[in-house]
Amino acid sequence: MSAKNKLPPLHAPSMTEQTEQAREAWRIFGIMSEFVEAAERLKPIRPAVSIFGSARTKTDHPYYQQTEIIARLLSDAGFSVISGGGPGIMEAANKGAFAGKSPSVGLNIQLPHEQSGNPYQDISQTFRHFFPRKVMFVKYASAYVVMPGGFGTMDEMMEALTLIQTGKTRNIPVILVGTKFWSGLLEWFRGTLVSEKMINPDDMNLIQLIDEPEEIVAAIFKHYERRGFADLPDEHELMLNL
Repeated sequence: MSAKNKLPPLHAPSMTEQTEQAREAWRIFGIMSEFVEAAERLKPIRPAVSIFGSARTKTDHPYYQQTEIIARLLSDAGFSVISGGGPGIMEAANKGAFAGKSPSVGLNIQLPHEQSGNPYQDISQTFRHFFPRKVMFVKYASAYVVMPGGFGTMDEMMEALTLIQTGKTRNIPVILVGTKFWSGLLEWFRGTLVSEKMINPDDMNLIQLIDEPEEIVAAIFKHYERRGFADLPDEHELMLNL
């Protein structure tokens, strides 16, 4: 073996290295436990709709009040409602669902600021890590309702669109609520992403823009009217591998 191909000599890990390796291993086990616990607790909630929006929206804001109405209608129509479990739009979603017939579900995240659990939850699950939480939003949702929000809301919306576009999850309705709020972004999608061939024109069909609460519920039922809410065999396989 030439000098160039010689492997570096092995050395026993230091106490600091051993400690770091142990911490990393336990961190992985912690992430696994979040997946397992959440999957067990969320099994009975289907069909469900995930609602996203800003944690900063006040209770007297029209967005809050609109979200509460949408969630109540969805709950009474038989959908569990999933939110991020915190304040603002998340609270409005849980509050509306909590007053309805179906479960109100909160998937909270531990953050240094802003996020604290709201009291309107039949099922509450707290996560330390964003990515198992994001998987649960997608895994159990028959539709996404996206209210006005900031980076976190955009992140969840783009995650769903990416998974649907790439065929990594089943095709579910992604409904944006708030024509005035979302129109500029959708115009940029069409005028820049489509025109520069960053996405296909048909990808815009993955997004619906609806403001009226009753029309949102109707659009979700229309999507499933010919097939029902249960996963088809190929969708079941997709979700097992999500």
